[in-house]
Parts: sequence; structure tokens; C-alpha cells
Amino acid sequence: MAELTLVEAVNDALHVELERDRDVMVMGEDVGRAGGVFRATAGLLERFGANRCVDTPLAEAGILGTAVGLCMAGWRPVCEMQYDAFSYPCLDQLITHVGRYRWRSGGQMTFPITIRMPYGGGVRAPELHDDSPETYYVHTPGIKVAIPSTPADAKGLLAAAIRDPDPVVIFEPKLVYRTARGEVPEGDYVVPLGKARIAREGTDVTLIAYGAMVGVCERAADELDVSCEVIDIRSLRPLDEDAILASVAKTGHVVIVHEAPRTVGFGAELAAIIAEKAIFDLRGPVLRVTGFDVPYPYWTIEDAYMPSVARVTAAVRSLFA
Repeated sequence: MAELTLVEAVNDALHVELERDRDVMVMGEDVGRAGGVFRATAGLLERFGANRCVDTPLAEAGILGTAVGLCMAGWRPVCEMQYDAFSYPCLDQLITHVGRYRWRSGGQMTFPITIRMPYGGGVRAPELHDDSPETYYVHTPGIKVAIPSTPADAKGLLAAAIRDPDPVVIFEPKLVYRTARGEVPEGDYVVPLGKARIAREGTDVTLIAYGAMVGVCERAADELDVSCEVIDIRSLRPLDEDAILASVAKTGHVVIVHEAPRTVGFGAELAAIIAEKAIFDLRGPVLRVTGFDVPYPYWTIEDAYMPSVARVTAAVRSLFA
């Protein structure tokens, strides 16, 4: 197996999927001649041509609207939103059209659109480059959402998304684009949507996270005296409730970690599921370590905004105090 960074694994998946299926195409801002701002689409234009790797205008709503028409013509478009918060103009297309068309057509039409975007903070970027908007997409019926934390999952989840008959949004944690490195299977490789990963086994407390926060939880586990089980959700919709509930039944303590603002963040949904289905397994409250209910701050104070090892360890210790 090759050892790749997370962004290299994304690039590998795109090469494999475009080679495997001639109906797969990539479109977005600077994805062709520039190879993407993070080089995630490097080499696609040269290998597959301008009809299957398309540089688009700076118009996110137009990118996704065009993808809808392409699906109707038999294509499987992979749309890149250059940054997380740049995707907000395309929410109209997703909410009013993409998520509803399969239902609206009585199942006669499918819309295999993949939308991938870098997300999250910690990279000293300017405003509108650091958001964590996953809850908007999870809340939209008809849309699947996945977030990798490792290079292998970045390749496997993207392949699963491209092959899925429904629209799938893939959030790629830019904080670990080039710092997460690991073995990635070569060639055809798929990680099924809807299956969580046990990143670390433990017996005393369950740390639930996704994206770059999985690594934060693993580093926090190294500093704690209690045994921590780290659950990497990987797929927010569909969600692997069984894996989460099994871990909670084993440990009885839960801390949920995500970058997005606290109010109505995905951690609130997880906490509600645990309260409804595992209340008798709990030996303490479900705690959340999250971003704050403010716009993402400028880089000079972003370290105070991001969930940190210190904040996670403090939450765990409070459960056992």
C-alpha cells in the first residue's frame, strides 16, 4: 500500500473513479489548469481532458445547478466547493432541488452528485475559509454526509460517495490535509457510508468526533489516566447508531467533540440519540466540547475557538471528579 497524505488520497480516489467510470466528471473553480487550490484535482485535466475536468466560473449556485442538469443527462458529477463557507450560495439548489428530486419523481430519477469541500479551521485562513457547516447539510433530507479523518477513509468514502445513487457531501478537514499521513490501498477501494470506525478502544469514557477532531481526541486520550474509546463517526448521514450505542453501553461516559458552533451542532443530535436510547447506560451527563456561538474569529485568536486537547481532557476529568 502507498503512504499518502489526506489530500493525496483524495486525488488518488478521483483518478481511480474517473478511470473506472466514464460518466464521472469533476467540476469547480480552478480544478483544471490549476489542479485545485489544495492540488486535490492535480493531473485530472491532463489525463481525462477538458470535458471531464471542467473549470467553472466563480458561481457555486451555478456549479450545483449545472450538476443537476448533468445528472439528468447521465453524468455523475463531482463538484468542488473551494472552501466551506463558499458553499452557502448552493444551499438553495440542495434544499429546494437536489435533496428532493428522487422523492419528487417517485424514485424514477436519481441524482448521483458528489459535493466535496475543505472545511474547518486551524490553518490561519481569512474569514469565510474556516467554517464547519456540516449541520446545514445533515439537516437537509435526501442528502448524505461523510467526513474522513484519515487518508484511507478520504479515498474510500469519496469512492463510495461517487458510486452512490443519491447526492453526497464530503467534507475534507483542511487542517490535516497534509499532516495526516497513512497507508492507503491502491486501486479500487471503498469505505461504506454509514459505518463508524473505532479509532481507539477503551473502557472508561467514549470520545465521539469526526474530521480533524478525531486526532485531538486521540491526543487527549494519551494524556488522560482513564481508558478512552475514540469513535470516528466518518458518516454523519447515514449514522452508525449501533457503534455509538455499543460504546456508550461499555463505558457509561460520553464526551462529543466538534468544531462547529455549539447551538444545534451535530453534537446535539448525538446527545439526543444517546439520551433517548442509552439513558440507563449513562453514569454521568453527556458533555460537548465545541466551537462557540460566534462567527469564526480571525487567526490571532482562533486557537481559543478551536476545541483543544486541554478542553477535551478538562471535560473528561470533570466527568470523573
